[in-house]
Amino acid sequence: MGETPLEQRCWQALRDVADPEFPVSVVDMGLIYGIRESDGTVKVTMTYTAVSCACMEWIEQDIRNRLLREPGVKEVQIEVVWDPPWTVERLSEEGRQKLKRWGVSSR
Repeated sequence: MGETPLEQRCWQALRDVADPEFPVSVVDMGLIYGIRESDGTVKVTMTYTAVSCACMEWIEQDIRNRLLREPGVKEVQIEVVWDPPWTVERLSEEGRQKLKRWGVSSR
């Protein structure tokens, strides 16, 4: 089943939410595993680069705040999963390039 127009807009909106440590969006970092919407409730499935990430609450609040600005979004639910674990292979090409410019090698 394909994504709804609202789900597509949410993916795009999350490109505005950057990882606090690097200027890379949570989408380009590969932290967002899925977005589903039903009756205005957007469910985001995501992970973090490490279980001990100190920025979890900030990132989740930024995600909520950004998605709630999208027309049609009434509620945001976030599910954090650890399986599959995040790896550098989840980085988008844009994310890899930005990290490289910051002197962080993704390989």
